[in-house]
Order: sequence, then structure tokens, then C-alpha cells
Amino acid sequence: MRVAVFSTRPYDRDALSRANAAQQRHDFVFLEPRLDLSTAALAAGADAVCAFVNDHLDAAVLAALQAAGVGLVVLRCAGFNHVDLAAAARLSIEVGRVPEYSPHAVAEYTMALALTLNRKIHRAYARTREGNFELDGLLGFDLHGRTVGVVGTGKIGECFARIAAGFGCRLLAFDPRPNAAVQALGARYVTLAELLAGSDIVSLHCPLTPQTHHLIDAAALAGLKPGAMLINTSRGAVVDTPALIEALKAGTLGALGLDVYEEEGDLFFRDLSDEVIHDDTFARLLTLPNVVVTGHQAFFTEDALAAIAAVTLANLDAFARDGRPVHKVSVERIV
Repeated sequence: MRVAVFSTRPYDRDALSRANAAQQRHDFVFLEPRLDLSTAALAAGADAVCAFVNDHLDAAVLAALQAAGVGLVVLRCAGFNHVDLAAAARLSIEVGRVPEYSPHAVAEYTMALALTLNRKIHRAYARTREGNFELDGLLGFDLHGRTVGVVGTGKIGECFARIAAGFGCRLLAFDPRPNAAVQALGARYVTLAELLAGSDIVSLHCPLTPQTHHLIDAAALAGLKPGAMLINTSRGAVVDTPALIEALKAGTLGALGLDVYEEEGDLFFRDLSDEVIHDDTFARLLTLPNVVVTGHQAFFTEDALAAIAAVTLANLDAFARDGRPVHKVSVERIV
């Protein structure tokens, strides 16, 4: 199969090429541009497109892909909120994804953000490079004995809960589908309001759906335990960013770690170091000393890239053989 790979970075090319090397089952065309209506024509002649988190796959783009002969969209990510699944069904375009690659990668990175914020490692690093070895302003707290709230207890949430339990934390959890493995760690499932009110650290691991869009809004933030820390490594739109800034200014929210951002499509996975960032909300976040923002890198390990490539190849193989990917995503998933 001929596959147009959009939003390609060197590491994508390497991982997919290695996975395909043994049998050369597919012909990859690696394209740096992000997939949108202006670039969809680049898929002409391809049987499938391979897309990433910030590619646009709305009805217009999908129609253009179908007109170009594309019958399959394979996502090299777990989230599928950027795909109009109803339009894909109408156009008879199959959609596949990578439901999991390395939940450990994201969970470990989540704890790294929490540790960085708690022990002010980002500030200490900047100080010591300037010869300032004062400890004032770097005071943290022991994680042992603190309460960690896990919102979303699928594979990643479960891994993060295990890490937090290893630090000796008490666990609260919120998920419509309780996970017995998380309960076995001693976690207590509660309402979201109870979790926010009782947690010293809140970590978000839920998918972005219509039900979770701005799940953490001004009202939710008002119910936080005063001074609590919030970490989001799930999807940017799970939180209302302007509301986060107001909560930080008010002191309701004590610290914030973000690896995702609602408007990240115009920012992340690009070098903008010589440009002015025009997103005022994002720029404001970067000025706050109790905020750490990274560019959607929680997934970024050798293990995860290899797993993403392997599952992507499996989806392509299955479509070539049976007409549908192994990990099919359909509109019924969001109903």
C-alpha cells in the first residue's frame, strides 16, 4: 500500500522505516506539512494517510482524501478527537488508531512534571546556571502521605496510580468505569467534586470527548483543595485554559503542569524560537513561576515510538488484507 505520512519528523521516518524494513510491505511517502484542506492534495495516489494529533481530519479534508483515492486513515496516536468520524463513515473511509503504545512513558512523565513543580527543579536549574545557590523560594513537600487524584483510570491512569502508590501517596480516582487494578492499589473511587476537594495533586488521564471537553473549568477549579497542583498530559481541551490562569492568579491553584494545550496545533512540534508567539494566553502561562509547560513530549520514548510504528503497520496490514484496521475507530465510540 502507498501511505502518505503527514506531520513527519525525523523520528517518525526512522521508526516507521524500521518497522517496515523487514518485508517492505508498504510504500511510505513522508510529508512534513500538517494535514489540512490546503495539503490534502499531497495524498493523491495514496491508498492511506497516516496522521498525528494536530492534523485536521474534518469533513472537508476527509472528502478531499476520498476524492484522492484514500480509503484508510491510520492515526499514530491514541486520541481521535480531531477526526470527524461521522463524515468518515459516510465517505466509507476506515479509521484506525494506536490505542496504547507505552502507558508507562506518559505516566512516568506525568510524575516527572509533578516532581519538578513540587521541588521547583525548573527554577533551581535556572538559578544555579547563574551562580545563585539560595534555597529561598524552592520549598516543596513530601509526596509520601499526600493525596493524589487520578482522573481517568485506563492504562495510563493505572500506571500513574502505581507510581504514586510507590511514593506512598493516598489515591482518589474518578472514572465512569472503575478499574479493579487501581482499586487494588487502595484507590477510592469518588465523584469528581470529591476528588478535586480532597487531592493535593490532580492528574488528568481521560480522553477528550464531548463529555470531557473543559471538564476542568472555572467551577471545577473553584472546588479544588486550596493550593493543589494540577497536571494535564491527556488532551489540552480537557481544561479551560483562561480559567486556569485566573485560578493561578487567585491562588486557588497552587501549581500547574501542562504537556498539552488546547490551541497547540499552531505551536507544538515546531521551532518557533525566532518568532513572536501570538497566543497571548499561552504566553501568559509561560510567565508564571509555578507553571511548567512542555510541548507534547510525554509519549516521546524509544519504546513508545517503536510500539506506535508496529501498531500502525499492523493496522495497514489488516486493511490491505481484510479491508479494515485492527484497531478500528468508529462513530459509535463517541455516541
